[in-house]
Amino acid sequence: MSTAAVPARPGQVLADLLPSTRVRDAALVAGGAVLTGLAAQLAVPVPGTPVPVTGQTFAALLVGTALGAGRGFLSLALYVLAGAAGVPWFADGGSGAAAPSFGYVIGLLLAATAVGALARRGADRSPWRMAGAMLLGEAIIYAVGVPYLALATGMSASAAVAAGLTPFLIGDALKAALAMGLLPAVWKLVDRR
Repeated sequence: MSTAAVPARPGQVLADLLPSTRVRDAALVAGGAVLTGLAAQLAVPVPGTPVPVTGQTFAALLVGTALGAGRGFLSLALYVLAGAAGVPWFADGGSGAAAPSFGYVIGLLLAATAVGALARRGADRSPWRMAGAMLLGEAIIYAVGVPYLALATGMSASAAVAAGLTPFLIGDALKAALAMGLLPAVWKLVDRR
């Protein structure tokens, strides 16, 4: 079996450029979970909310985009299940399903799957489509995380939006802009080979 990367074709995600084996897929799934867990440790507390700003959102969306829907789902499922079982790799070394921010973690799983499906359709190959995919992924995370935050803390819906959405919008726009430049640039490099 050759170790050379295969040329890019429509319908591929970045992970498909590596020679295909089950070992590769398992390593990519585990690596994506570990990357998300490490990125979650880059956490900055936000006054007035139990939800910190972390790198885990960006990592999870990149994992989904780079691995595709199937491997992205498995990677984030591993992250969620291991963290719920006690691996301390949620934000600030947390674990378990009882935290008020656990809804965001579930949202990461759904968002990685969605952006992975969009990447298979070429969303990761142009800056504007990539920005749209990232913003959709972030919207999915909030659609699960904010209601969970409200239920877990007893906040009203408006208080949950104020504590669990509004403070993060600027950072999420910056993350989308970073992805908007990063992934299409990687594809341009691949296409030049």
